[in-house]
Amino acid sequence: MIARDILEKIENEHLKKSVTPFNVGDTIKVHTKVIEGGKERLQAFQGIVLARRGTGLNASFTVRKISYGEGVERVFPLHSPAIDRIEVISQGRVRRSKLYYLRDRVGKSATKVKAVGRNQAAAPAASAAAAPAAE
Repeated sequence: MIARDILEKIENEHLKKSVTPFNVGDTIKVHTKVIEGGKERLQAFQGIVLARRGTGLNASFTVRKISYGEGVERVFPLHSPAIDRIEVISQGRVRRSKLYYLRDRVGKSATKVKAVGRNQAAAPAASAAAAPAAE
């Protein structure tokens, strides 16, 4: 019991105070600190959030982008000191917690998350049922 309290105290010291809220399906830009030689600069990685996992200090998220026709995925620890900031570019509406099906897509459909509405799904069924009645 005491060991767990000590671990929680240490974890709480390393947690970031303010984390930008984002969800799976959002397009985000992650600014990471890159050290080259003696200089430090920021490098952006923009893509769609495929997955989030873990809680507390172990939380991480996966971002996927298409670069020169190749899919590139990166897993970022959420509370890493190497992450400077996270910008939410656009929000996506998805119905799944993991978007691994985007890995099989090619072209523009691999970079867009479409929201499926009830009206779109019900429209073909309604028109098919109405067609025989009209004859």
